Amino acid sequence: MKNKTIPYLSGRFFDGISSGLFMMALPWIMLQEPDMGTFVAITALVCTGLSFLSTPFFSTLTDRHSRKAILILVQIVQSATAMLVCIVYWMGLGSHWVLAFSQLVFWVSSNIAWNANNAFTQENYEQQEYAKISGYQEVVMQGTTLGAGALGIFLLEMWGIEEFAAFAAIASGIAALSYIATPYRRQIRQSHNTPFLSQITETKGIFSQQPRFYGFLLISCLSYPVLTFLGKLVPIWFAELSVSGNWVAFYNIAFGLGSLMTGLLVSRILTMMSHRNIMQYSMLVLALTLLVMSGVMQPLYIVLLTLGFGFFNALNRIARTNWMHHTIPMSQRGRVDGGLGMFATLVQSLSYVLIAFLAHVDAIEYGFVIAGFIVLFASLWMLLIGTKIDADNELAPQY
Repeated sequence: MKNKTIPYLSGRFFDGISSGLFMMALPWIMLQEPDMGTFVAITALVCTGLSFLSTPFFSTLTDRHSRKAILILVQIVQSATAMLVCIVYWMGLGSHWVLAFSQLVFWVSSNIAWNANNAFTQENYEQQEYAKISGYQEVVMQGTTLGAGALGIFLLEMWGIEEFAAFAAIASGIAALSYIATPYRRQIRQSHNTPFLSQITETKGIFSQQPRFYGFLLISCLSYPVLTFLGKLVPIWFAELSVSGNWVAFYNIAFGLGSLMTGLLVSRILTMMSHRNIMQYSMLVLALTLLVMSGVMQPLYIVLLTLGFGFFNALNRIARTNWMHHTIPMSQRGRVDGGLGMFATLVQSLSYVLIAFLAHVDAIEYGFVIAGFIVLFASLWMLLIGTKIDADNELAPQY
């Protein structure tokens, strides 16, 4: 396991640095200009919209081609994009439109890499290794992606955009080299006689075969759009309060630390409870945390509550991913992840519409309570569906 895990996690590490820098820190640059809250929210809406439309195409490619090759190509695209930003600003032609375009490229390509990584893990590791590699992945991902978002804000205080973008370009390049060095045991080789469009349309049939199981997974996926919702809501709220950018960094660090604790403990937690119960109770805790946030608007309390939010958000996601490793056929994993991703992206887009509206009417603080009640309703729905899932009849065979 070690010979393939070290270069793979190295790739995730540097991927997380470059993605975190662009996905978390660049919006804060745009928010430094007056009245940019609506622009940031609309930019995020465009990113999620394009991700939604492209997901069926790229998720099907994941089930047809080498998942390792997809991971490498994503890093090459991101490195080239970051270098382009560096060159444009070096030439004095930079603007918030350039930053928005680079965020779009990183956003869409990161979604592609996320789906490919899940399928790659299931294909390249044994069942008994899933829990352990999930813990490693979480420690690396949260220690870099969200940590890099916090680091990026600090770096922007000292560096110009040119140095910042060059740093991200180098990180993506190293990630590509790390993936190239990762041993890969390819097990899925889709016949080219199967039409591409036919595979895309098969996705609906896959989900309809086990409606309760996939419905449960879909509801669980709400934690991701809530996370990205907070990722935009908190900086806008802090900016309106004229709070220092350091608090945005502290927010990202707190989330990362909470998720890091999950990565360290998740192998043990997965042996104590079923995947379904972990997901149900994690979502319930997330709902209660958001509702408490709605009553404490001070930055310090929001940062402290974010520690718990990060822990249970990661726990819900890892339990879902591991459950899918054990129950979803490898040949369908890309499309299943794509279907779940489309649902999450659709909700994400709607959440950004909400942020844009709240920012426009100067009521951004109500975003916390709205998200809290939505997640509370979803968690209660999960409890209801969970009692109806019969492990012998509803779940797919073990793969």
